Amino acid sequence: MSNQATVADIFRRALEIRAANPNGDYKSVKSQLVSEFSGKPFPSPSKLTIPEYDNIAPEEDWTAGLPVVLRGIQTESWEEIAHGIIISLEQVENYPKMSGREDAPEKEWRNRDKGIAEAEAKNLSKWMPEELMAMAKRNVKS
Repeated sequence: MSNQATVADIFRRALEIRAANPNGDYKSVKSQLVSEFSGKPFPSPSKLTIPEYDNIAPEEDWTAGLPVVLRGIQTESWEEIAHGIIISLEQVENYPKMSGREDAPEKEWRNRDKGIAEAEAKNLSKWMPEELMAMAKRNVKS
């Protein structure tokens, strides 16, 4: 069972293939994955994950191909598994190009307070007694 690749192993292999030929197309990466993994045991659906890429793209993007990978595991289709891996690979590679690096200092996409700060302040002042509000502000500063 030690020769059973995980989804993360297959994703890392796709990254290696891309690194070796950055100008190659996704179709050739997919073909190479299918040829390399065909005949091998299918990954376990219990380990349906790829390494986290939150610093490059939001989770909904880098995990985009996982449902397709799962379908490939269930139907025992390396073609389908490779297709799902390519979907996630495309997202990881293209998101930064399309939007700029997500971890760039000028980006505030991780600042969940940004869009709700005003409403939150209004509600807290309405529902929190002044002494509790003062104590909360003191704790935040320290």
